[in-house]
Amino acid sequence: MSLRPYNFSAGPAVLPESVLREAAAEMLDWHGSGMGVMEMSHRGKEFIAIYEAAERDLRELLALPSNFHILFMQGGGLGENAFLPMNLSRGGKVDVVVTGAWSQKSLGEAKRYADAQAAASNESSGHTNMPAPATWQLRPDAAYVHVCSNETIHGVEMHELPYLAALGSRAPLVVDCSSHILSRQIDWSRVGLAFAGAQKNIGPAGVTLVFVREDLLGHALDICPSAFNYKTVADNGSMFNTPPTYGIYIAGLVFQWLKREGGVAEMERRAIEKAGLLYGYLDNSGGFYSNRVQANARSRMNVPFFLTNEALNDSFLAEAREAGLLQLKGHKSVGGMRASIYNAMPLAGVQALVSYMQDFARRHG
Repeated sequence: MSLRPYNFSAGPAVLPESVLREAAAEMLDWHGSGMGVMEMSHRGKEFIAIYEAAERDLRELLALPSNFHILFMQGGGLGENAFLPMNLSRGGKVDVVVTGAWSQKSLGEAKRYADAQAAASNESSGHTNMPAPATWQLRPDAAYVHVCSNETIHGVEMHELPYLAALGSRAPLVVDCSSHILSRQIDWSRVGLAFAGAQKNIGPAGVTLVFVREDLLGHALDICPSAFNYKTVADNGSMFNTPPTYGIYIAGLVFQWLKREGGVAEMERRAIEKAGLLYGYLDNSGGFYSNRVQANARSRMNVPFFLTNEALNDSFLAEAREAGLLQLKGHKSVGGMRASIYNAMPLAGVQALVSYMQDFARRHG
């Protein structure tokens, strides 16, 4: 049994221990090649084998249709906020549903390249609910509609993707699913493009995954850099420029781990169990702790919470660290605490957190 602390960081985040041990064992020599993965040519047969296996396993895990390309890119979620309108807006209109800090950033960046508007916003609630799709003000000629399906900072999750056609929109849906990818299946029939930074639920920082429908390629603005033109990247099998090879390798190991553990369906079952345990205690802590997100919009991955007596915050964090519970401080823009309980966080970690929280409340309540 591991004696490692439990790391609740929102990202870069915890990885499966078995993946870390496998990578450590292969650091100097991958499969008898005489090279570590970081030393390989991205066009050599060794890395191509790693890349093709990662792409194949990811497509299987997500049940991704054949008319979608998987692009292994760089730039992170913030980069995609710019690359998206460069590739899809055609200089026209973009509708963004603002549900927290990340979609707010998406809107601000899209305005640099397109006529972008907030089609809906939960800002008046402090980003604690999810605007009902029926209330979204969608423009009929928008090039695409952008949503963040899980807001890492505010802990708000879209538990069902909207069906835009039922809302009278013919625009493709673009989904930032960075912080809950591979924790639940995606209904690809409702999606035109999805993207995810790897550093929350897949692997190390540096890899950004883009899943783009074939018909959305080839519309980039002239100002779009070639390395971030989706069609160029797709046509070159994500090898137009040197990809983040080691990050792709680690992601591939995570995909193999996910398959061994039961795939996305099993990750969703575990996520429901872990989140239920933590939210259940927060709601029944006698007011010592609280979560401010509406119950039907709570994230299974990122759980912000607050001590009613905020004078105890520093003590809570210091004692948590002594108990082997790391990185529980909330985002600076929100305050309080946050526990990110991604796929790699075992149930035992959440149990340990709840046990500590109960003990801290008994001693300080």
